[in-house]
Amino acid sequence: MLDANLTAQLNTYLTNIKHPIQLVASLDDSPKSAELLELLQEIAALSDMITLERRDDGDVRTPSFAINRLGTDVSVRFAGIPLGHEFTSLVLALLQVGGHPSKVAQDLLERVRGMDVDHHFETYFSLTCQNCPDVVQALNLMSIVNPRISHVAIDGALFQAEVEARQVMAVPTVYLDGELFDSGRMTFEQIVAKLDTGSAELETAKIDAKDAFDMLVVGGGPAGAAAAVYAARKGIRTGVLAERFGGQVLDTMGIENFISVSHTEGPKLVAALEQHVKEYDVDVMDLQQATALRPASDATDGLIEIVLASGATVRSKTVVISTGARWRQMNVPGENEYRNKGVTYCPHCDGPLFKGKRVAVIGGGNSGVEAAIDLAGVVANVTLIEFDSALRADDVLQRKLRSLPNVDVIVSGLTTEAVGDGTKLTGLVYQDRASGDSRRLDLDGIFVQIGLLPNTDWLRDVVDLSPRGEVLIDDRGQTSVPGVFAAGDCTTVPFKQIIIAMGAGSTAALSAFDHLIRSSAPELAGATA
Repeated sequence: MLDANLTAQLNTYLTNIKHPIQLVASLDDSPKSAELLELLQEIAALSDMITLERRDDGDVRTPSFAINRLGTDVSVRFAGIPLGHEFTSLVLALLQVGGHPSKVAQDLLERVRGMDVDHHFETYFSLTCQNCPDVVQALNLMSIVNPRISHVAIDGALFQAEVEARQVMAVPTVYLDGELFDSGRMTFEQIVAKLDTGSAELETAKIDAKDAFDMLVVGGGPAGAAAAVYAARKGIRTGVLAERFGGQVLDTMGIENFISVSHTEGPKLVAALEQHVKEYDVDVMDLQQATALRPASDATDGLIEIVLASGATVRSKTVVISTGARWRQMNVPGENEYRNKGVTYCPHCDGPLFKGKRVAVIGGGNSGVEAAIDLAGVVANVTLIEFDSALRADDVLQRKLRSLPNVDVIVSGLTTEAVGDGTKLTGLVYQDRASGDSRRLDLDGIFVQIGLLPNTDWLRDVVDLSPRGEVLIDDRGQTSVPGVFAAGDCTTVPFKQIIIAMGAGSTAALSAFDHLIRSSAPELAGATA
């Protein structure tokens, strides 16, 4: 099943295995079981440290397999064939069960080792989901570090009956001890924090006690990462506050317009950004949400303050705001009620869960049309609904869309309600803007693709914003508040692109540094004299 390139890579990785491991397969007579057995045989043939055993156990999902460290309780399990985006999860599981160390911070690993309780996690993923590997890899590592924690990663597309019984309509979806734990992308830190609630207070006190920064970057996307690197290279005390490092880029499937890199994927780019930032002396404070900004003019010490949702306050001489944007919602009745129960925002992640079903895509721009094209290869029927009288996507995309036999296009359509039976979505209601008539579509899923909203609600009445809620900036990234700069998708920059955000973040950091020099010039002059 593995091509020559993957086989060569895997062969190199497996030399890092330190302890013998055993692959234990639970199979039946299905074609997927035959595929899985072929994959496991190919892996076992690559290393003398790996053995393969078939143990058809009626108490576990089929096809599935466990990776066990011989002579210990260390084990992880995959239900399905972890290729696609999950191939990296498979490789890491082989290495880590085999004793290769993780790069996760030791203090976090110690917190997991110290969890004196039995837990069983189940994660539903899809092979096309770029966010799922983070969750699968985090929970696999937790089960390796602490054998009292067990984890099985389940391919939702392969176990459709189970997905429908549990009404899983978005991935990744995680169950803990049989109860819904969470849905969506989660980092190792987030999962540990949710399990170890007492640690949150300690982290809040730790952040609250930090000395003031010279430059504080709020936001960890491309603009924030660039700003942090440029600031740190100036040798000044730099901090980064981020709800999740990488921001919206983590949800981006393919990136083909990042100059000098012909193709990459969001999570790969974010990993490179994070690694670059960590090469410098930058204090990255992840999982932190800013709720208020207090200008230096309001403070007796002349420092800008950022108040966090945790209650902590971080102070700095300058601030670069790079909080990015979030998916725009339809803001219609039923949307929030059926979110992740049929209403979703990521066709790449959740599309496989709707195999053979009827779905709608809201939005006729490039994102919406690309989503409809992708979904058409999986679902029974796609109905694309556009508010305007014509689609706005590039002509080449429109031609591709209209060539597909299972796609319907509705223009001049205003979605007015997402309807359901109380547990899951069953359809939507839209108004024909030309006739005024209200019509219903029976559906299993709605994929919302109508653009982004800037994450600036916390800045209202403090920083000048545009009518669309974007931070108003000049050509240097300066906002209306002295010492506060901004960059990226949260600002009035006309084009929301990764490479533009990086340039804007660099500009904002250099401008903030210039502000630092100028504002401290008299003090420095006096010291020199």
